[in-house]
Amino acid sequence: MILDHFPDNTIKLGSVSYLYFGGTAYLGMATHSGFKENLVIALKKWGTFYGSSRNSNVKLGIFNRFEDYFARFIGADKVLSVSSGTLAGKLVVDYFGDRNYRFFHFPKTHPAIVAPKSTPVVVAGKLDKELLSDKAEKIVITADAIESGMVNPTNFDILKNINPKKQITLLLDESHAIGVLGKNGSGIFSSLDLQNVNNIVVASSLSKAFSLSGGIIGGSCEFIDTLKEQSTFTSSSPANAAYLEAFLQSENFYREQRKKLFKNLTYIKNNLDNKSVTFNKNYPVLYFDDDAIFDKLADADIIISRFKYPTYKKTMNRIVITANHTRKDLNKLLNVLNS
Repeated sequence: MILDHFPDNTIKLGSVSYLYFGGTAYLGMATHSGFKENLVIALKKWGTFYGSSRNSNVKLGIFNRFEDYFARFIGADKVLSVSSGTLAGKLVVDYFGDRNYRFFHFPKTHPAIVAPKSTPVVVAGKLDKELLSDKAEKIVITADAIESGMVNPTNFDILKNINPKKQITLLLDESHAIGVLGKNGSGIFSSLDLQNVNNIVVASSLSKAFSLSGGIIGGSCEFIDTLKEQSTFTSSSPANAAYLEAFLQSENFYREQRKKLFKNLTYIKNNLDNKSVTFNKNYPVLYFDDDAIFDKLADADIIISRFKYPTYKKTMNRIVITANHTRKDLNKLLNVLNS
């Protein structure tokens, strides 16, 4: 399906209008009039794009302002902004890979943070035996804050069983958590209390709930300062300055939209009767495996997200609730799911 307009809560193809429950614009900011006005103002201030290296002698002040704010927001010592979430993941993976860290990954971890020779944390339902060995080594464990296909934050209790001789860095992808989960949408990073994990690094896209072009990396001051000197960062274009400015000027809009989103999620919780649909009132995605449900939704002119990652065995069916869905939209969806 090829569109010539942004898919908000509706999609129009010719004379036919469809309800749309897909994408990742959880807060509905991409079409928010106030945010777009702030973006226009920011574009006039910063231009459409400034592609110079962040390490150039001429620097834009917006990057430091945004990064200082975002570090406080997610509870990190320091944050670095980059042009995409994928680049954020690559920078961190390459950094530790170049220093001969050994990589392990949780199930369904986003490909952007899975190193080429990474080993699954869990094999045949048990912690990989290499993680139990008494060999002293530096390891990186990569995971999504919420695994794809799941509706609850990833449980890291299994990490407690790793041999204490391992020096553990956890690389956490918060792309689908930031903006939704945590205090004011700050994600789960600041809430993690993992006693045997020596270091936690966050890598995240800003394009999901926040509808921004760019990504961030969060971690210790020393780590972030070292990343700034890496050749990949030095040679890459930065995030779009205008979007970062618009974000800083739109705090109230984000707060209001998040309230609307959770009001919609509460309504779904109180009215969804279909037990074959996986849902959590604190997360705006519903999952199901039954293709008959997909067909019923399509027959009712409801379009959802449906795709397959190269590393996944099954096609994923995602019903995405956003702040922009109306009560009428939700009722139509619920009528189909409950029938």
